[in-house]
Amino acid sequence: MKFGKKFLTMVALLVFSAPLAVSAESLTLYAAGSLKAALSDVVAAYENAYGTKVTTKFGPSGLLRKSIEAGEKPDVFASADMNHPKTLAAAGWGSPVVLFTRNQLCGLAQPGLAVTTDNLYKVMMDRKIRVGTSTPKADPSGDYAWELFKKADGIKTGSFDTLSGKALQLTGGPDSAKAPEGRNPYGWVMTEKQADVFLTYCTNAVLAQKEVPALQIVRVPDNLSVGADYGLIVRKGAAEEAWRLAMFILSPQGQGILRDYGFEAAAIPQAD
Repeated sequence: MKFGKKFLTMVALLVFSAPLAVSAESLTLYAAGSLKAALSDVVAAYENAYGTKVTTKFGPSGLLRKSIEAGEKPDVFASADMNHPKTLAAAGWGSPVVLFTRNQLCGLAQPGLAVTTDNLYKVMMDRKIRVGTSTPKADPSGDYAWELFKKADGIKTGSFDTLSGKALQLTGGPDSAKAPEGRNPYGWVMTEKQADVFLTYCTNAVLAQKEVPALQIVRVPDNLSVGADYGLIVRKGAAEEAWRLAMFILSPQGQGILRDYGFEAAAIPQAD
């Protein structure tokens, strides 16, 4: 997958707008919860290469943005959407906002449930089926689920009202129940039988299935498919190493790690 001239222009903006700042002994990265496994490996590789310690905080992108607006000062913010970092950029927190990877929504289904890509819509519309999502506005995964519900109106008018009305917002909110330490939150939700079908990022679904192999991963049909664009921003006035960390995430090594976790890699050169 190539990003072409637009992507290269954004990378150039990131490089040439980087301020000449003093060095930092450590950095802080805030990032979407769906990036935890992948970016933890990216950070480890960065620390090994450059010797700069990186402290990380992972969580719902909307809640991380609110904590930044409340005064917390990470050096780099990696969001599961473009809107949260754009909101920070508009307020003068930093710039530019760069698209650094993509994801997709998948269905995570209980073992034994007769669900496929072809009948996913019909199954979710069944009044007996509990559909789980993350929390809109707090977590972009929930916002993407609501986009899917809007697309369902193209299949049958009123589908959005039905699906959004029955959806159980089980994760990603400030008051959402937390999974036990060390447990995948989506694998845990499904193990606890809180939903029959849960709409989440495909990368999350893969991690949940690794923990609970009996769970089913269901590809969303094309007419309901929703893609997730992930945005990266560096804080205004951050040390030079913050820009190097951002560029490392965009580098072929960083993108290769993201790809290994199921994300769509943006900046891996094509093979000769």
